[in-house]
Order: sequence, then C-alpha cells, then structure tokens
Amino acid sequence: MSAAKQKIGNLQEFIDWEKVEKHLRISINGLPEGKLNVRKFSEGYSNLTYLLSIDDWEGVLRRPPFGEVPPKAHDMEREYRMLEKVNPVFPLAPKPYVYCEDLAIMDKHFYVMEKKQGVVIDDKLPKSYGGSEQAGPLISKTVIQTLVQLQSIDFKDAGLVNMGKPKGFMERQVKGWINRYDHSKTETMPNLEELEKWLIANLPTNSETTIVHNDFKLNNMLLDAKDPGKTVGILDWELSTIGDPMSDLGSTVAYWGQQQDLDMGINIVTDQPGFFSRRDFVEEYAKLSGRDVSDISYYVTFGFYKLGVILQQIHYRWKMGEIDDDRFGDLNKAVLNLFEMANLTRTNQLL
Repeated sequence: MSAAKQKIGNLQEFIDWEKVEKHLRISINGLPEGKLNVRKFSEGYSNLTYLLSIDDWEGVLRRPPFGEVPPKAHDMEREYRMLEKVNPVFPLAPKPYVYCEDLAIMDKHFYVMEKKQGVVIDDKLPKSYGGSEQAGPLISKTVIQTLVQLQSIDFKDAGLVNMGKPKGFMERQVKGWINRYDHSKTETMPNLEELEKWLIANLPTNSETTIVHNDFKLNNMLLDAKDPGKTVGILDWELSTIGDPMSDLGSTVAYWGQQQDLDMGINIVTDQPGFFSRRDFVEEYAKLSGRDVSDISYYVTFGFYKLGVILQQIHYRWKMGEIDDDRFGDLNKAVLNLFEMANLTRTNQLL
C-alpha cells in the first residue's frame, strides 16, 4: 500500500497517508528518505493497527476503529502515556515514538511505536516450532513467566502512581463492564441478571497493587521466531492501569481455550495437545508468583463475562450498521456461550 490517499475497507474508512507521513517526518528524528509504505495488519475486534515502513525503518501505528466508539474506549493517548512509563522498566513493551490528536491529519487520534520483531500465535503454530506437544509446554510457561515478570515491577518506581486508582479497582471494573453491556444490549440472555448480581455481590478483596495490562493474552504477545519459550514483546496496552494482579490472571485463563469449550468467538490454539490446561496454568502461576489463587474462579468468571461484553459491543456496532463486516453478524452466539461459561465457572463446573 502506498502513501497516497487510501480507502481502507468501505467508503467511510479513509486515511490520508500523505498527511500522516509529513507529520511523522516532523515528529520523529532520523527517518530515512524514501517512500512510506503502509500495510494493514489482519483486522481483529478492536483497534486498527498498521505497519509503516520507509526503507529499513519500521513503525507501528495504532488508532481506534472507524465510526462511533464507546466513550473512554480506544484511548490511544492513555496507551501512549503508559508505554512511555512502562518501556524503560519493561522493555518487552514497545517504545512509543509520537502521539497525535490533530483531526486535520487523521479522523481519530493515533500513535506510532517501535516495531517489535517476533511471532504472534493466533490460530496456528509456525512450522519452526514443531508440533504442539513440543511447543505447547514452552509457550504455556513463557506466558506465565512473562505475566509474573510484569507484575513484579514496582509501579511506584516506574512513575505509574497516577495512572490508575487501585482502591475499588475490581468494583469499578465489574460495574463498568456491566454498564458497557447495558449500552450495547441487542437481545435477552438467559441467566445474565443472576450472573451480574453474583459478580457484584462477591467482589474479592485483594490489597495488592501491580501493573495490570488488562488484555494479557497469547495473541497480544510476540514470541521469538525460533524459540517458542522466549517472549520478545507484549502488545496492546490500551486498557493498562494499576490494580489487582489477579484480574490479569483471570482474563488470561479465560482466553486460554480448551477442547471441551463452547465456541468463544475468537481464534484458539491452546486447545491442542501439549498446552497447559486452565487448571495447570493457574497452579504454575501460583508456584512462580507465590500468590494466593483461592479466588481464581471469581476472576475467571469475570474474564469470560468481560470477553462476552467485548464481542457484544462489536456485534452491536454491526447491527447498527457501523461495521460492514459479516464476520460480526453471529457474534451474539459466542456472547451467549461466554456468559454460559462464566456461569459454569462461578458454580465450579468449568475450572
């Protein structure tokens, strides 16, 4: 893709890459001469990500989706500011280069960061890793080790005290995601009211505060191209904050699909032989971190619920005509499954 004006997807998805390039050349020192090339990464369910390259220089641009987005969602400035603080103490986080909110340059605010070199594991393993029985244990362990490493950072020393409010963290998280669902509801879901009441009534009390990535999962990690047991980058810091470390564990475990699961509406690779089970994942985390995981069922229940709400928001935007992508038309079925898995977890039938 060239640097000329481009239509990305439908007619409303339009970026003037010439304006973007001019801004980057003003803002980033040392960019080489030559033509800006742009490639859109495979589109997920959230922010849009583009690979930018000029000669041998590469960067990654992130911006919110086109169209209307929920208030306070897709906050690129917050993600940029977090990376400014986190990268110096946790180099697996990409180094941020420039943030821009000038609507004369792009219709949404955006930022550009360094391009980490590695492999994203989404729905299949690279051939260089061999089979899942060999790579699965190594990948499982490095995911856990990297999460524990992130949570071991002193957020005060990193200058992150003002990047979140640890007191009442889980209560705000739970009520906030319930409100998000209310604003994107399209149909009645069985047993949902009971689930939401349970989440509010059984809030855990954990006084420990760490950095919380808030979307820590396998396909937000970059692994070494030849060594599946080595993490080289952590991506997607949009929701990161400081708060309860167990919330990250719960979300990660919820995303950690297994063969017996219902359709979760996302790509799964961890259901293959060799990968840890959810229970083994939690036990290994407890061993490495030294943390009490006795309340893990609550956090995993919330992890399933939160993922369900994320997919519901996307389905709502599709139903309202804001997204022209038929992939999202059946997401309500996955939302139903995720809420059912949340109910099974809270009643100790799944984890």
